[in-house]
Amino acid sequence: MKRRDLLKVAATGMAAAPLAMATGSAQAGDKVRLRMQTLYGTETDDLYKAFADDVKTSSNKSVRISRFRGGELVSNDQMLEAVSKGTLDMCQGYGGYWAGQLDIAKIESGIPGAWTSFDEAMYLHKAKGLTDLIAEAYAEKGVHYFGPVFGGPYDLLTTKPVNSLADLKNMKIRATATVASVLEKFDIPTVYLPSQELYVALTTGAIDGVIYGGSLEYKALKLHEAAKHYTYLNMINPGYADGMLINKAKWDSLSDDQRKVLELAYAKHATNMHAWNVNGCMDVNGEGIFEFASLPAEDSNALTAAAMSVWKDEAKKSERNSKAIAALTATAQAAGRV
Repeated sequence: MKRRDLLKVAATGMAAAPLAMATGSAQAGDKVRLRMQTLYGTETDDLYKAFADDVKTSSNKSVRISRFRGGELVSNDQMLEAVSKGTLDMCQGYGGYWAGQLDIAKIESGIPGAWTSFDEAMYLHKAKGLTDLIAEAYAEKGVHYFGPVFGGPYDLLTTKPVNSLADLKNMKIRATATVASVLEKFDIPTVYLPSQELYVALTTGAIDGVIYGGSLEYKALKLHEAAKHYTYLNMINPGYADGMLINKAKWDSLSDDQRKVLELAYAKHATNMHAWNVNGCMDVNGEGIFEFASLPAEDSNALTAAAMSVWKDEAKKSERNSKAIAALTATAQAAGRV
């Protein structure tokens, strides 16, 4: 299925209805122009155009968004700081990139073992209060948090076959701080590199593998040209959560109707992006450009145990984190995982 067709499929159903109801209802206040940077490149142009068009139409053209691709205005790992300062008005970013600046960032981005299904992740965010805790943390940075944007798979791509965790001890793996904190318990070397550097790093041998996303993202970055061995890690699904952010002062300056338009557009976009990612990975998996394998059950269990240890470490960082980890634990118990 082509990407444009996926967007049409994703836009139908429950997510499309609320925004349609709001169309034309927003009062035209002061005209607002918002500069928004995302993590992604040209592969998501249709998604962000749909998001910007929804905002423009539903706000009676009083709010317009100019979207910039990953790294075009600031480095992806600097987007939180840029939104906090107002250099950017908005972003869709990954909390794992600013784990040193935000106490709850690792938990927000999808700490390994946090959830095993989309429904479980949404239950954690909405019923167990994770969204509110994350929003509280961002508010302290002068940023308003709309909510999560869940991705698809989050697995390992390497230049050589991987049959066990032991194989990774002789490789250098690109990982964010969130995943690195688990891998280091197995003496697996890790390094962080931004997405735009992964292709060169793999082709030159600077790294031997990446944990960045799923097959759709790996193909979009052309990483299959340098690495074809895809290993399912079974640590978390959906594999990660981005967050949509806006400068708090800018948010407060909007009218109630304009804020409602942005909230509804975000909700629709989040649903569309998750569907695009999951469906796209299924398409790519059928193309034969990757060789698929899974870790042995005992290794997957060992990763889960290590992840639970990381949970405890995160809980110690702040009272807020302690509450978040308690919510993760309660959700895992409700799902019968612990």
